[in-house]
Amino acid sequence: IGTGDWSSDVCSSDLQKKTPTQKPKKKHRINKPKSDRRKKYMQYSEKVMDHFMNPRNVGEIEDASGVGEVGNAKCGDIMKMYLKIDDDDVITDCKFKTFGCGAAIATSSMATELIKGHTVKEALELTNQAVVEALDGLPPVKIHCSVLAEEAIKSALADYYRKIGRPIDFELASACDTDGEGH
Repeated sequence: IGTGDWSSDVCSSDLQKKTPTQKPKKKHRINKPKSDRRKKYMQYSEKVMDHFMNPRNVGEIEDASGVGEVGNAKCGDIMKMYLKIDDDDVITDCKFKTFGCGAAIATSSMATELIKGHTVKEALELTNQAVVEALDGLPPVKIHCSVLAEEAIKSALADYYRKIGRPIDFELASACDTDGEGH
C-alpha cells in the first residue's frame, strides 16, 4: 500500500499475518530510481567520462627518470606516476597506473596530458585546481582525486631529483594522510 513517500512503501508480502514460530520477514523498500540519485550526487563532465573511459598514457615506463606513488588503501585510491625526462629537463613521456574510482583515473589521465612536453619547472606549477578545470569540473567529494594527481607528479619529480642529486625544493604530502576517507 503506497503512501506517496518512496522510502516508506513496502511490498504487499510484508503485510501477511505472522505466526509466533515464523521469523519476521525483512521489509523491502522501493527506492527512487538510481538515475535520480546519481543526478543529485554525481554529475561528471563529458571530459571526465572521456578520460575515464579512454584514459591516456596508461602503463609503466621501464627506464623512468622518476617514479612516484601516492594514496593508501584506507583512501581507496592509489596512483603511480612514471616520468621520462630528457637532459633539458623536459618531460618527454609520462605514464600512470591508478587503482581507484573513475575520477581518480580521469584526473591521472588529464594530469599526464597537462605535463607531457613541458619542463620539470612547469610540471611543478601544476595544481589540482588546474586538473579540475581541464576536466570541466569534478563533484566536491571527488576533489581529493585531483589532489592525488598533483601529488603523484610531485612524488615522481622528487624521485627524479634524488636520482640526479638535486635538492628537493618543494613540499611533498599525501591527500589521504589527513582523514583517511575516500569515496
